[in-house]
Amino acid sequence: MAHFQKKRGKTTPAISTASLPDIIFMLLFFFMVTTVLRTATLKIQVITPTATELTKLVKKSLVNYIYIGYPLKPYQKELGTKPRIQLGDKIADLRDIPLFLEQHKAKVPEKLHPRITTSLRVHKDVTMGIVYDVKTALRKANQLKVNYSAKKKAENQ
Repeated sequence: MAHFQKKRGKTTPAISTASLPDIIFMLLFFFMVTTVLRTATLKIQVITPTATELTKLVKKSLVNYIYIGYPLKPYQKELGTKPRIQLGDKIADLRDIPLFLEQHKAKVPEKLHPRITTSLRVHKDVTMGIVYDVKTALRKANQLKVNYSAKKKAENQ
């Protein structure tokens, strides 16, 4: 007669961790590629006004941001306390706006040039004089798509 052996305690094989570093590096690479970092370090304070009827900008790569506000404390010695214009990382004058727009257009494919929008992020306490001057400079540079950035107004206000 055949003699049957008793099965000893069944153990599951250990999970192989050989591919774990590959998976971690793929995830790291994915997040490095897809993360969008802030492109401008603000030297001015911009507290945007609140509004109720807002529309979200769809394609952020087609948006120029022009910041208008009061210089932050660390920059007040060199810039003063009057409202200033910031284009990208630099404090600028009105005459610098056309060059700023052209540099952005150079990065965008030509067929998308008509869809480029300039977004004005203006401190809520800045007078309209400097905003009007910026809008005039944009009009002279043939940048006619302009919007104002705002925060959504709270429901209970």
